[in-house]
Amino acid sequence: MDEVGYVPFNQTGSELLFNVIADCYEQQSVIVTFNLEFGQWTSIFGDTKLTSALVDRLVHHAHILSFTSDSF
Repeated sequence: MDEVGYVPFNQTGSELLFNVIADCYEQQSVIVTFNLEFGQWTSIFGDTKLTSALVDRLVHHAHILSFTSDSF
């Protein structure tokens, strides 16, 4: 998934994305690009508990690559 959060999700969209991530959890690989730190994800998904659960599933067993250079 590329540029997740470029446009904020409504409640239904957040729940649907959570279901996709939960279904993939420990079953399939998932690659996500995001331009915000994890602490800012609640502003995109709107629900603190859902966002925490989503991040938990994404970062468990994850390899996180952080790029801080300019984007072109």
